[in-house]
Amino acid sequence: MYLLASAVTDFFSAMNWLWIVDLVAFLAVAVLVFMFFNRHHSIKLAVFISLYMLVYIAVYVLSKILEGTGLYITLQIMKYATIFIMIAIIVVYQNDFKVMFAKLARGSDKVYDINATDEALVNAAHEMVTACQNMAKNDIGALIIIVRTTVPDRILDTGTELNAIVSSGLLESIFSTKGPLHDGAVVVKGNKILSAGCFLPLSKEVDIAKDLGTRHRAAIGITEESDAVAIVVSEETGVISIAQAGKIVRYMTPERLLDEIKLAYNVSAKPKTNEKKRERKFI
Repeated sequence: MYLLASAVTDFFSAMNWLWIVDLVAFLAVAVLVFMFFNRHHSIKLAVFISLYMLVYIAVYVLSKILEGTGLYITLQIMKYATIFIMIAIIVVYQNDFKVMFAKLARGSDKVYDINATDEALVNAAHEMVTACQNMAKNDIGALIIIVRTTVPDRILDTGTELNAIVSSGLLESIFSTKGPLHDGAVVVKGNKILSAGCFLPLSKEVDIAKDLGTRHRAAIGITEESDAVAIVVSEETGVISIAQAGKIVRYMTPERLLDEIKLAYNVSAKPKTNEKKRERKFI
């Protein structure tokens, strides 16, 4: 017992500022890991990994204190277990790592300078709301992506370039089941439709409601890896939804949808066109 106490005293007396750096680095990684699992509602897994890391550190420190006298096999088992856990996490959360690297690489995407006035943006917002309302009434599915900053090249390349002013008639004709582009998404920047018929990455989030289809998963997926806002019209139910930052809100009213689009555009002004005439279309 005396030898153990003496070894512990000698061990801690040998600590220096590098130990503090190691401790800070460990705590930083631990916090990031906990935040990652908390975001994915995996608290139990986060607690398990945290406890495992604490046990591993305790075994490592004890092996150093009792250097040459034991715990060699235990330490080796925990080392290989750590490698196994890391590989398992990468496999299970591979989509999240893909999104992370996609965000890092987003700086190479095209930047479209759309010089639209606030009035033009608000008019575009009204046109989108009108189109969504009409399509919802006629059980026509739609997926509209409003891009706020850069436009992912890999998304635009899958569609057909339009570069046309946003209008309800054009949106409704694109998503008409008789048209060749109705299965894809429309990408909007400012008051212009850049491309139509685009294919988007699907979200791998397991907590998405089972009654949400491919369009909804695509809407969530694109907003997980970009700052875009996605509007979805369900072909089966006519429900209008909006997705942002990987989250989706359903049953959007025309007024709320209009507010969300204006917020995405960062405008609040009303257009000079006949507002009452447009409002009647929302009823």
